[in-house]
Amino acid sequence: MAYDERVANRIREALAGRDLAGKPLEEITMFQGLAFMVDEKLCICVRNDVLLCRVGPEEYGKALEMNGVEPMVMNGRTAIGYVYVNPDAYASREAFDSWINKCLAFNEFAKSSKKKK
Repeated sequence: MAYDERVANRIREALAGRDLAGKPLEEITMFQGLAFMVDEKLCICVRNDVLLCRVGPEEYGKALEMNGVEPMVMNGRTAIGYVYVNPDAYASREAFDSWINKCLAFNEFAKSSKKKK
């Protein structure tokens, strides 16, 4: 598992400063990085210094138009609603907070994945 601890701390601080309405916040290893789960649903993940943002299908197209943003591709399949955000695209505080906001906004509507038995 490789992730930039400074980026992980930025995410922790950003999420700690938000009202999650009593929803549980949990950190788990996922996608070769550190994932932040809100209400048992993937919200945002950091792998190396790249963010994996779950923005949902509505924001997906708009997100891909931004510099430093790429689609998430796993096993040859594009994961609609998930984007990789390179450090240049979240360098400023305003940009970073915007990505956190996008992830939290979609988290309200996201479905949690089925638990493995």
